[in-house]
Amino acid sequence: MAQINPHINFNGNAEEAFTFYRSVFGGEFTKIIRLKDLSGPEFSVAENDAQKIMHIALPVGENVFIGNDIPEGMGPVNETENRSKISISAESRAEADQLFNGLSEGGTIEVPMCDSPWGSYFGMFRDKFGIEWIVDFAPSDNRQE
Repeated sequence: MAQINPHINFNGNAEEAFTFYRSVFGGEFTKIIRLKDLSGPEFSVAENDAQKIMHIALPVGENVFIGNDIPEGMGPVNETENRSKISISAESRAEADQLFNGLSEGGTIEVPMCDSPWGSYFGMFRDKFGIEWIVDFAPSDNRQE
């Protein structure tokens, strides 16, 4: 069965925020990926975004608290709305497709389900009620990604 995790967008201070959250909740980060780590011919990263966080994960109990920085080219995150997403960690590609297709019906797809540069099967959308979702399947250890 899928696992639902909170996912928060930041305006360049995700690492600072998650270091604070780790000091409160304890534990260790299971993954930190910077935008520069994804840079390549198909995905260029501006120099001022290179050190920003693309993905950071902190297990809290049975769930994983996830965050990232928004690249400057996408504009700042409105800190009073559209700042967080609900992230679903699926147990299979088939489950990821089923959840993505069902929940996105009548909504707006931002990123169709695809193989991501960081190794997971991933998609994003806003449902018909305006709620933002991420669906992800990471074959290596999807409960910790």
